[in-house]
Amino acid sequence: MSSQPSPAPGAPAPSLTERRKAATRLDIARAAAELFAEHGLDGTTAEDIARRAGVGPRTFYRYFRNKQDAVGPLLAAGSDHWRALLAATEPGTALPVALERAIRQALAAPDAHAAERLEQTRALLRAAVGDPALRAVWYRVNQESEEKLVPVTARLTGGGADPLEARLAAAAATAAIRIAMETWAGTDAPAGGPESPAELAVRCLRRLLAGPAPSHTGGREPSGP
Repeated sequence: MSSQPSPAPGAPAPSLTERRKAATRLDIARAAAELFAEHGLDGTTAEDIARRAGVGPRTFYRYFRNKQDAVGPLLAAGSDHWRALLAATEPGTALPVALERAIRQALAAPDAHAAERLEQTRALLRAAVGDPALRAVWYRVNQESEEKLVPVTARLTGGGADPLEARLAAAAATAAIRIAMETWAGTDAPAGGPESPAELAVRCLRRLLAGPAPSHTGGREPSGP
């Protein structure tokens, strides 16, 4: 996952001021994640995060409501990266193929740096289990990612496609990644291999796109009493 996600194709380039603000937000987010890993949520204050990031408390609160909110940009960076990969897909590629390819690329751990970023997310998700505020940040990031994904899936499904299909594809892809990351975070599985985030996400996506599994009735309507 890239630290500075690229804008989607066709999107206006951010101004210098916007890039500086985004960089500051990401610096604070990294500082927050580092301190949470070192001292835990309870052992970290917003002032600690600001100090580690090299900014004042007023700057911290200009960007974030609380210490949990501070990791939002770090979590969102992964979503932005995978969405950019999907948006760069060659026209004519089948949507399921494009989604799987982008997921595998975004969640891959080809080197120690990529694996470290996944481990950082795992630590945050584990902490979120017992912290409603941090969990809310994770769900908000996923909701925002899904909304931003809709125009990308709409383009890939073709201009005349049913808008509902684009929304369903965006929801399925977002849910697949979220469930995969949450499942992986609850284990000690490595960042690569059959139980890695990438493989789990692809399995989830295939199941969601295929629809519900056949019932024990073999697809027949259950008989009445």
